[in-house]
Amino acid sequence: MEDARLGRWLVLGTLLTLLLLRAEGFPVQITYLTEAIAKGAVCLDGSPPAYHFSEGFGAGVNNWLVFFEGGGWCSSVADCLARRDTRLGSSNYMDKELSFSGIFSNMQNYNPDFYNWNKVKVRYCDGASYTGDVEAVDPKTNLHFRGARIFQAVIDNLMSRGMNNAENTILAGCSAGGLAAILNCDRFRDLIPAKTKVKCFADAGYFINAKTVSGASHIEEVYGQVVATHDSAKNLPTSCTSRMEPGLCFFPQNVISQIQTPIFILNAAYDSWQVKNILAPGVGDPTGVLRTCKLNIDKCSSNQLNILQDYRMQFLNALTGVSSSPSRGMFIDGCYAHCQAGTQETWLRTDSPVLAGTVRTKSWNILSQAIFFFKFIAPSANFPDHLPCLQSIAKAFGDWYFDRKPFQEIDCAYPCNPTCHNRDFE
Repeated sequence: MEDARLGRWLVLGTLLTLLLLRAEGFPVQITYLTEAIAKGAVCLDGSPPAYHFSEGFGAGVNNWLVFFEGGGWCSSVADCLARRDTRLGSSNYMDKELSFSGIFSNMQNYNPDFYNWNKVKVRYCDGASYTGDVEAVDPKTNLHFRGARIFQAVIDNLMSRGMNNAENTILAGCSAGGLAAILNCDRFRDLIPAKTKVKCFADAGYFINAKTVSGASHIEEVYGQVVATHDSAKNLPTSCTSRMEPGLCFFPQNVISQIQTPIFILNAAYDSWQVKNILAPGVGDPTGVLRTCKLNIDKCSSNQLNILQDYRMQFLNALTGVSSSPSRGMFIDGCYAHCQAGTQETWLRTDSPVLAGTVRTKSWNILSQAIFFFKFIAPSANFPDHLPCLQSIAKAFGDWYFDRKPFQEIDCAYPCNPTCHNRDFE
């Protein structure tokens, strides 16, 4: 009897999950920029770049969000060959359809400030945050290092589709795409008509120059190799390359203070990608100090948590260049996460992360989720569109973008925030 009852609950739970996912996202087909091939703006394998485009409507018809996908980097010929025949190196292997939700949502309840904008998600296939440009192609590998040309070709194409008449635009990205939004922020501003309001938004793109737990400068070496392999130096901000080695200019902490265009930084203080790949990559943690901890922060020992708390302080120190100007925005939550704008659960939902000032109790989360269910699954119920989340990511970024209110907030340290959606890699 108990097994049957459990089975019924599992089936019901699965159905509810599918209904919620269907309600939150909508499918968007891929667009290939075949005309970009003539300009040499191609993926690692020579295939055309691609993006997914959702057309704006109503009052948002002249507003544009251009969001660059992430996916790490390739730092050598061998490394790039390993991704050449995958979705991160070729548009031939990319999904033909993506589900748009979060900041891409076209529903006002889920995305109040940007739901009716033109929204573009640019697929990532160059391996260097859209900065590389090498003319020569080795016939033995057929590798094309042309990320900067892809960036230009995408913007040119979108201008021809109506972005030249934009009233508002956002250059954004997640992870390696978030880094691209930082490195190309002023460049994007220069490509857009002067009359257009332009701001940038980096989600999980603030990678810091920190040593591994074993004391090695692993990420600094990786970034130096990426810049050398892709010949990225000429496409990095000259305000940085005139002062230091080009590889160091891949780190936002070395360029952020010189960016002239308004920019918003969204990041987890315990960025799960950074913990796994900067603080404790396999080669940088040979004895496995953080081997189990980095898979699930809730299972970290007190000694392991001390290491993570130290990394958090290094991360916060690297943010000093952001400055207190209202043209700079910042939402740094105390979560173990990576990329939070493109998924509904972290962008804006009743259980989405909020900062310490508006952290809700677990009982409040249970109540809010119940109301969410009845509102969207049983819409005849008389509930408000969404419960107040004064410091949700969506609210904070929307207020900052539209100049309603400056926003520069840093969350308390783990494990103070029960609203976090912490990554569990187990």
